[in-house]
Amino acid sequence: MYVGIDVGTSVVKAAAFDEDGRALAVESRPARTLRSDSRVEQDTEEVVAAAADVLGALRPRLGGRPAAVGLTGQGDGVWLVDGRARPVRPAISWMDGRSAAIVNEWTAGGVAAEVFARTGNALFPGCPAPILAWLDRHEPGALDAAATAAYCKDVVFQRFTGVRATDASDASVPFLDPRARAYDAASLDACGLSHRAGLLAPIAEPLPRGEPLGDGPLPPGTPITAGPFDVPACALGAGVTEPGDGLLIIGTTLACLAVVDEPALDGEPTGFHFATTRPDRWLRGMPAMVGTAALEWVLARVGASHRDLDALLAESPPGARGVRVLPFFSPSGERAPFVEPAARAEITGVSLETTTADLVRATCEGIAYAARHCLDAAGLSGALSVAGGGTRSDGWLELFAGVLGRPLRVAAGEAGARGAVLAGSPELDAAAWTRPASVRDPDGTRAAFYAEEYEVYKARVEAARERWRSGS
Repeated sequence: MYVGIDVGTSVVKAAAFDEDGRALAVESRPARTLRSDSRVEQDTEEVVAAAADVLGALRPRLGGRPAAVGLTGQGDGVWLVDGRARPVRPAISWMDGRSAAIVNEWTAGGVAAEVFARTGNALFPGCPAPILAWLDRHEPGALDAAATAAYCKDVVFQRFTGVRATDASDASVPFLDPRARAYDAASLDACGLSHRAGLLAPIAEPLPRGEPLGDGPLPPGTPITAGPFDVPACALGAGVTEPGDGLLIIGTTLACLAVVDEPALDGEPTGFHFATTRPDRWLRGMPAMVGTAALEWVLARVGASHRDLDALLAESPPGARGVRVLPFFSPSGERAPFVEPAARAEITGVSLETTTADLVRATCEGIAYAARHCLDAAGLSGALSVAGGGTRSDGWLELFAGVLGRPLRVAAGEAGARGAVLAGSPELDAAAWTRPASVRDPDGTRAAFYAEEYEVYKARVEAARERWRSGS
């Protein structure tokens, strides 16, 4: 029996698997985000409690002590904690936009380009560097009181085990030197954060490991591994490990990536290079800021829910009768395949004849075009796997296949939790654990239509970027 824990932005899950990777039981709890203007925070104690709660609920169904537990969770953001991993202030989410002005300042001054050239990672408002810089300017006392500027899963791991550490995937953005696999002092200095370097948790290679503390939700002696954060964990859980192969996670964020054998440190400072446990494998990440969150916003505006999605998609034809959506709904703008803190959504082509179904379909199509834009930039050339809550909609999955113009290997359930287990238990049969649940082929006629519309989408994005840069 193996257990994977996935501490997501909106849902915290624990899943039990047998030795062949069959899911035996899943427990989940919702997680809150606290929003105010461009600020997005989470209550650290609530998140830790949710992780303990799902494990506690799962434990009676296990029939004994798990052979191993793997932990993953959302990346980026800053979770300031003291020496016992207790919060010194609310966690600042990867969706937070308060440091947009700092990112603009660094972009104009060449800092962003310098950091990318050293680490292969772009700077955006929700990543640790600008958040720490903002805190250093506006809340230095919080940094003084903290022992660690941690990542989400590492806080949970320390609370469960007492071990203060992170892994190379979470450490990648934005301070990891990809060649030395250590924090890059020059990047910290460029961001004006050398004096805060002590807040970065030690990087454990290959992964942080520990055992439960006496008062935790797991039996004593259970091996626990803090695996890669959720995006690389999903890649591992979906079997995306060979160069050229890619992964699309249709979740709160639209996570897109392709496997590469070396980081590319030239070109426009955009996207990310996530380290894996293998020094010859990197994940070229292009995670767009808004995935299902954009759709949820539109559904709420029209009085619908995810339960209505397939029916609404069936009521509107491809192209949504001329309605088009640029799906940049995040208050912190966009981070992939370009960095634009000022990016905002646009809905065009609306008339008195536009239906609710047209608005919903146009939003789904816009998100799918954004996914293709990101996957093209990431260098996808092989097989593509898909995971995330968006795969539960058959109509949206069909739409994605058409827009992407390729077969979609639908990952087996709980890909992130699977990847967390596999990362810490390499003796398991990865092929059996990552066998796709199904494959969705594109419709040729619709794929041709969407290929033309995709070119229109890219032209509209470029025009919008000019407006965002000029402030108009």
